[in-house]
Amino acid sequence: MGSLKGRDFLKLLDFTPEEIAQLLSVAIGLKKKKHSGEPHRYLEGKQIAIIFEKDSTRTRCSFEVAAKDLGMQVTYLGPTGSQMGKKETIADTARVLASMYDGIEYRGFEQSIVQELADYSKVPVWNGLTNEFHPTQMLADVMTIFEEFGSIKGRKLVFCGDARNNVGNSLMVVSAKLGMHFTCCAPEELFPEEELVNTCREICKETGGSITLTEDIMEGTKDADALYTDVWVSMGEPMELWESRIKLLKPYQINMEVMNNAKPDAIFLHCLPSFHNNGTTIGKEIEEKFGLKEMEVTDEVFESSHSRVFEEAENRMHTIKAVILETLR
Repeated sequence: MGSLKGRDFLKLLDFTPEEIAQLLSVAIGLKKKKHSGEPHRYLEGKQIAIIFEKDSTRTRCSFEVAAKDLGMQVTYLGPTGSQMGKKETIADTARVLASMYDGIEYRGFEQSIVQELADYSKVPVWNGLTNEFHPTQMLADVMTIFEEFGSIKGRKLVFCGDARNNVGNSLMVVSAKLGMHFTCCAPEELFPEEELVNTCREICKETGGSITLTEDIMEGTKDADALYTDVWVSMGEPMELWESRIKLLKPYQINMEVMNNAKPDAIFLHCLPSFHNNGTTIGKEIEEKFGLKEMEVTDEVFESSHSRVFEEAENRMHTIKAVILETLR
């Protein structure tokens, strides 16, 4: 395997199919060690800073557990935990943190922010989520597909929902890189940006994958290996968007009729959190305003034998651990 030491992990467009496969292979090995209780403190004594301008459950816990399993110490900087962008420039923050830490994670807003951190940092910078891309999530997703089917190349992955968001963009990229057949089921105004679609189609010429965009959910989900969705309004977007998004995306809800349209052994994936019932504060508010108890996926599908969402969530930690290890050792 080639060395990824010193590399930033900002988006999967920056990595070859072989490098992505390497990260997955390392993650699978690390998962086995974790489950067997075998210590793997390969980065003993190193330290990382994790910057969260957007709160998270899975990303924060994954980085903290992964780092500590590797023997590292972690400093968490929440939305009010640093002066970055307020009293101190992004460039200055990057240089300060890079002088104290061995790696920096960023989860927040524009891709340009994590890119600027990387430009001014002498240590690896990892993208925990931006408005445009979510690369650590993608590694967990394809690892889950591999664990289920024993292969990734040639599999049909279908995303239903707002395909312009970071998850939709990144699923299309990872599908192209790994030779999967990606289908976006969405209203045309929520299709991914044309430039990124064209970039991914060029990649597919080398990997054997394909990109399909359709407004017909039954046509798009037919014979799929995996169905994927995300919340209809992304973190940081105003609640006022819910009414228009519900109107646009209600026909693209993954319910059991849609699930049954895929292959009999198809799996359901979701990056979480999910509005599959009204058991949250926001879920109750949506039900009161719009009369919907379930949003992007029904509770029946979420809790069904098709669902792999919690295996997928666990794999966030193993794949993030692989990224940290391979870029630091």
